[in-house]
Amino acid sequence: MVIKSASAMDVARVSGDIFDAPIAASAPPSIFQQRSDHPVARLGVQQTTPVSTNKFFQNFFLGSQSSATFLHPYSVAWAKGQGVTQSWGLAVSHIDANQFAFGPINAYGASSYFINPIGIHSLVLSAAELGSSTNLTTTQLTDMSALVQLRQTASSAPVIQFPLVQGSGFITAEYSGGTPVIQTGVFFLNVTKVNTQPRPGVTKYRLELNDGKTWLLYAHSTSGSPLDLQVVSNGLMRSNSTFSGTIQVAKDPGNGEALYDAACGQYATGVSLSGTARGMHGTYTFGFQKAGLTGPPLLMFALPHHVQSFGPATAAAVHSGLQLQTTTKGIATAVAADTWTMVEHRLPVSMSFVPWTNSRGCTSQLSDAAKSRILDVARSELSQDMDAQSNLNSMYYSGKALAKFAMILSVTYDMLGNSELTAAGLQKLQAAFAVFASNQQIFPLTYESAWGGVVSSASYQTGDSGADFGNTYYNDHHFHYGYHVLAAAIIGHLDPNWLAANKDYVNTLVRDYANPSARDTWFPQHRNFDWFHGHSFAHGLYESADGRDQESSSEDVMASYAMKMWGLVSGDMNMAARGDLQLSVLKRSLNNYYLYTNGNTIEPPSFVGNKVAGILFENKIDHTTYFGTNIEYIQGINMLPLIPATKLIRGRQFVSEEWEQYFSNGRVDSVAGGWRGILYGNLATIDPHTAYNWFNQSDFDASWLDGGASLTWYLAYSAALAGR
Repeated sequence: MVIKSASAMDVARVSGDIFDAPIAASAPPSIFQQRSDHPVARLGVQQTTPVSTNKFFQNFFLGSQSSATFLHPYSVAWAKGQGVTQSWGLAVSHIDANQFAFGPINAYGASSYFINPIGIHSLVLSAAELGSSTNLTTTQLTDMSALVQLRQTASSAPVIQFPLVQGSGFITAEYSGGTPVIQTGVFFLNVTKVNTQPRPGVTKYRLELNDGKTWLLYAHSTSGSPLDLQVVSNGLMRSNSTFSGTIQVAKDPGNGEALYDAACGQYATGVSLSGTARGMHGTYTFGFQKAGLTGPPLLMFALPHHVQSFGPATAAAVHSGLQLQTTTKGIATAVAADTWTMVEHRLPVSMSFVPWTNSRGCTSQLSDAAKSRILDVARSELSQDMDAQSNLNSMYYSGKALAKFAMILSVTYDMLGNSELTAAGLQKLQAAFAVFASNQQIFPLTYESAWGGVVSSASYQTGDSGADFGNTYYNDHHFHYGYHVLAAAIIGHLDPNWLAANKDYVNTLVRDYANPSARDTWFPQHRNFDWFHGHSFAHGLYESADGRDQESSSEDVMASYAMKMWGLVSGDMNMAARGDLQLSVLKRSLNNYYLYTNGNTIEPPSFVGNKVAGILFENKIDHTTYFGTNIEYIQGINMLPLIPATKLIRGRQFVSEEWEQYFSNGRVDSVAGGWRGILYGNLATIDPHTAYNWFNQSDFDASWLDGGASLTWYLAYSAALAGR
């Protein structure tokens, strides 16, 4: 019952591309009933393969189909006959920082939220043939790209297609014999047709709008007839003839025209993700698929965490003179390259189930006194009814309970060395887990082929789209299933013989939220983790005006940690390597966009004082939660669960600043319920002595423990870090 961390022996078992091989390619186990229907219709989706349900393009096939899609730095939306332009084309927008709207100032001097305006039609790429019968369809949907089509009617061929890739330098429209119409809701101030072609066969226009912004338009004809636009009004330009080819638009902040000129006529249509892991050194690469003219490299925009981690060749392609504001991710910087490679130099390969720090690695030594105390607590907690606590009507709460008891058993075996207590507790935990591994819980899971995934049957049975936090609608899957995967990893660590009968079930959960390969045709790739943003999104199949969102950054970390540990235990070293790489990327991205030290320069200065995001949307950040506005909720949801990976992400400076601002000087002791334990568990990462003394008090109140937390783990964690 001893787990092995990644070693030189294991490195040979990691593939050259850790994203290539599927976890499995077979159908989900027969315990999952299969069905072809889902409560959410696939509006306009023109493909039969699984469709990602948490990706940037999902507003195009949900609800009205007209909510915005955020590409960073640009956003686009189907105008759908609405707004100032009343167009039926694709509206393009870009927001500068001086357009942010800020919420009220809270007691700590920070804005409670900031949001970008929506519905601004800076430019609209349309065609005269489009009108009230226009139909929007999507196809070629992958985890990192989409092709959006506008058809004159539902049965006609596309008039315009828009290949959409996050970070695109241009918004590109592919015309197929339609009559181009360019509209604006901001109104044209000056329209200039540039006499000199920026590249052979490319026509260029400079568009100055009434808001003082300048946009560039490039057109490349594939039929031999160049685009000739006529200004009809201050809101409309129209071609005198049909056109086949591409029209591209880009915003020029004042110093980007030469770069745009050099790169025009070509564009990204997709992204191939590959990655390596060798010891502590990991890389991931975006290989952009191109269309249009050939020659110079693509012009794309990178987010701050990309630029921070670029390898030498990609860093040399950065053009820091051309930058555009993004909605919630700071300043995007231009990169002229067909591939990007990001490097992470310190993968947490040594991390296991025991407390871990960046400097000391695994830390499991305890004094005899601490062992005696923790053993007494563990005996008491393991005597609880595991089945009653875990067999609930929620995969989320069930998973938290299973993971809680699993982590207690890791303490009793890996830190206390008590095989007898571990074996007795393990038998109970395996029985509780078997309810789920046999799919006999209150709301069994089902595999549905409409979108392609394993979902709770709760919404099917109740008609409630919010049942179990929207699991049936693909909300929070990495949270829900991550806890189950973590519990399974510890069970398999303690009893390797258990793996054979349960591996397919647990792998199915991982495949649902973290399938790495297109060769697994049962699930979409990377349902939750967004490799462009560097973190996950939790939002399911719900239309949202502000795009996708995620509340708990720490449960995002838990899902990647669970995947890493299950990979190690089950012998899938590629999965373990992906978990290590995701954890390293999360460390970087979360400390830019979610967790704010005083020196954060990415997010608006007036918002950084909140210390955490709250709910991070694509179009706004709101310092709140979905379940309340208490400060312990907002900060604490980014602390739970306390796991070995916590100290990788939440650095000493950040935790110290946050504690001093919100919870120091006894304020923590006014917090009620399990949130108090969560806060003291967080304190253990920087002041384990104080935390241990608090958890070790003789009159400790069990109500201070969250349902997914144990006193055993809190004591063991703080004692190990304190050297007690």
